[in-house]
Amino acid sequence: MGKRLLGVVSAVVCVLASSAPLVAHHGAATFDTATEVTLKGIVTEWTWFNPHCFLKFDVKDASGAVKTWAVEAGNPTDMSKRGWKRTSFKAGDEVTVLLQPVKSGAAVGRIRSVTLPSGEILK
Repeated sequence: MGKRLLGVVSAVVCVLASSAPLVAHHGAATFDTATEVTLKGIVTEWTWFNPHCFLKFDVKDASGAVKTWAVEAGNPTDMSKRGWKRTSFKAGDEVTVLLQPVKSGAAVGRIRSVTLPSGEILK
């Protein structure tokens, strides 16, 4: 009986220990949630995969320099429920992205909404 209890306790500890990084991963600590930035750019890539979808787009500043942004969205299942599709974007589409940037200042963020070339807004 002692070995069985030890096995159960070990299994519970393993599950709890492995779930801590998952909870931390889904936190908003890296994002500046008090700031929203609107950027207009050209889509370079739309990745429709678990655990997050990613949109990459090029933004040209006033001097003509281009910065590539990578912004995350939710998982495909949740995004589908909100009207997003694997085919929502294609390379070359001009989009306007409302995002929460990361605190580090890198060209990375979390999507709040995207306005498509047709004027449709995905949230």
